[in-house]
Amino acid sequence: MESIVRSFLTELGEDPEREGLKETPRRVAKAWKFLTEGYDLDPKVVLNNAIFSEDVDEMITIRNIEIYSMCEHHLLPFFGKAHVAYMPNGKIIGFSKIPRLVDIYARRLQVQERLTRQIADTIQELLNPRGVAVVIEAVHLCMTMRGVQKQNSVAVTSAMLGGFRDDRSSRMEFLELIRGQTNGVSA
Repeated sequence: MESIVRSFLTELGEDPEREGLKETPRRVAKAWKFLTEGYDLDPKVVLNNAIFSEDVDEMITIRNIEIYSMCEHHLLPFFGKAHVAYMPNGKIIGFSKIPRLVDIYARRLQVQERLTRQIADTIQELLNPRGVAVVIEAVHLCMTMRGVQKQNSVAVTSAMLGGFRDDRSSRMEFLELIRGQTNGVSA
């Protein structure tokens, strides 16, 4: 990857040997390894040791999970927040595993629509809950700093499975929770 970055800098008209750029190929290679580490992680392996049998049937929601990903169309970042909920059906997962799941898929070249669905589908597959809901709100640098250059635009995607798709009251409860309308707790 370092040689590719060196060539890229040359194609831009830069001198990869000048002082400020000399270490850039190494730094970029290291950064991209981190930004795409999700390819090396299997969600089932990462999450499997934190699934527990529990007689709980009320909605569980983790909101405002920071996401950072790379648009596969322009290799520019998009970032924002993910909100994830599920209605257990005899199994729960440790709270910290949901943000880990989000990161596993976000740290790949992505489109927001696929990212949203991958999170929902994985929770559905691993826990078999009565419903799963995922909403992602993100700013895409491919829209804000180039292209249409709309700095205040936010893309919102959702995936509603099972009870969240079929039961309007569950869906509305989730949407109220992610808007921050909880009793005294705000983010």
